[in-house]
Amino acid sequence: MVTRYDRLKEIQRLDPERDFLEIYRLTVTYEFPWDITRALELALYRTYAVPSIGRLLAETAELTERSQKRYDDTALLLDSVVEHGFDAEQGRTAIRRINQMHRGYDISDDDMRYVLCTFVVTPKRWLDIYGWRRLSDHELRAFAAYYRTFGAQLGIKDVPRTYEDFERTLDTYEREYFGWDEGGRRVSDATLDLMASWYPAVLAPAVRGAGLALLDDSLLRAFRYERPGPVARGLTRGALRLRARAVRLLPPRRAPHYARQNPEIRGYPDGYELAGLGTFPTPGVRGCPVPRGRTSDVPAE
Repeated sequence: MVTRYDRLKEIQRLDPERDFLEIYRLTVTYEFPWDITRALELALYRTYAVPSIGRLLAETAELTERSQKRYDDTALLLDSVVEHGFDAEQGRTAIRRINQMHRGYDISDDDMRYVLCTFVVTPKRWLDIYGWRRLSDHELRAFAAYYRTFGAQLGIKDVPRTYEDFERTLDTYEREYFGWDEGGRRVSDATLDLMASWYPAVLAPAVRGAGLALLDDSLLRAFRYERPGPVARGLTRGALRLRARAVRLLPPRRAPHYARQNPEIRGYPDGYELAGLGTFPTPGVRGCPVPRGRTSDVPAE
């Protein structure tokens, strides 16, 4: 009989430095597909509180005027690497598109490194509170190795090596750079509206309120949101903890669940081509300055 912790035992038999892709895939598509989706949403959301990032995202208007498309494209591009790996054609195409988009804007290596750190640290912190179990040391080492590889593919310099390095880099960057920006607030509001749009209109205020209740005080201050009351926070966080207890009692997942299967992905009912996802900016137009800060190239053919 297959038990709830058998897959964790399988993960712990693998080498987190050599088998990091397999471990990462098992963790995010079998053990925690729903939680990792929510955590990565929150990871990207955190980046809006860095003014240089939030301002640029507002200037491009991708997240304020085409929120659903931007959400879909980001999830699908990241998901392709998880599903197919760094060396497969689909994974290489996804990374090439990500590189092409980033090279069209003036983005510093420091901002890129910070965004990468959110992908490593936020899932761990989410699962510590809301997961049906915590990540093992094996998984944390594999997450760090996976995103070290991802960072190298994106041409980011000085990528942290260990989970602790990723966490230290993230916390230091947020202490130094989190702050108010009007553009970041617009992107934040648009993102909360997008998430509310996934539910019946009558539930939209509650969904938005729940989203705010999940934000820590540093994010609330950066966006100048009023701090949710203890009842809203207690209900929201309590519901997620109850969900975790229920999930712990379920049998283990028999098949992987990828982000492309999520109901929140709504923009491509007839399918999509990876090479056509994302933005195709032209240097010099609004929100797309001539690149100065980064010169990384796409992976070789």
